[in-house]
Amino acid sequence: MDNMSDDRSKCTEAKREPFWVFGYGSLCWNPGFEYQQAITGYVKGFSRRFWQGNTTHRGTDTKPGRVATLIEDKEGVTWGKAFLISADNNAALPYLTTRECQLGGYRTYTVNFHPRPDLEYSSSSTSSSEKKDALLYIAVPENQHWLGSAPLPDIAKQILECKGSSGTNAEYLLRLADFMRDEIPEALDEHLFSLERLVKKFASDMRICLRTLMGEERQEEKSEAKAVVPSFQYASRVPEKKLRCVNM
Repeated sequence: MDNMSDDRSKCTEAKREPFWVFGYGSLCWNPGFEYQQAITGYVKGFSRRFWQGNTTHRGTDTKPGRVATLIEDKEGVTWGKAFLISADNNAALPYLTTRECQLGGYRTYTVNFHPRPDLEYSSSSTSSSEKKDALLYIAVPENQHWLGSAPLPDIAKQILECKGSSGTNAEYLLRLADFMRDEIPEALDEHLFSLERLVKKFASDMRICLRTLMGEERQEEKSEAKAVVPSFQYASRVPEKKLRCVNM
């Protein structure tokens, strides 16, 4: 794995210089904070798994949902999106501390982020192949919300059944799969896409409308998304063409 260091102090410390944050879950499509730049890329030495429980945004205390975390995997590569946060942004880190550490049960680490090799910067002369230090949030088995491994059909059924204050657990999964397919089509993630297929199959079998799972009142995404997103809002956006109902 690339150089990773436990950096839990950064959950609360204010940053005095620009820094990168790497997202591999809902941050990819719903960061919720202001940023200067966003680029796709990957981190090495990890694989994405839906092994972390969630009792706030995508589940409840009695029916916890499942959200993504990373597990150490020597041969693993996890794709996602990194966000550059300016030095004068005093809101982003406290927001992430609340969202990821306090509510989510994640710890903060620093890891090497590798920008997508063919990426061309439109507003920077920095080499697209230059790796960067980035903050990374990972849930570990010691946290109270940890659910761990389970058969994929069981995980998919749990995801389909759960919802929280931010929406259904299925929305979290399906939007992440859409992001990966649309923005990083070359990325391989059998765990993610297998769960997507199973959730859609179970929804079809149960005659559940995917549009309902994804949220009925969603704004049309623009071809070029705004870089500034209102803080502490977990609203989701997806093109209407991606929303469909099954068995109608």
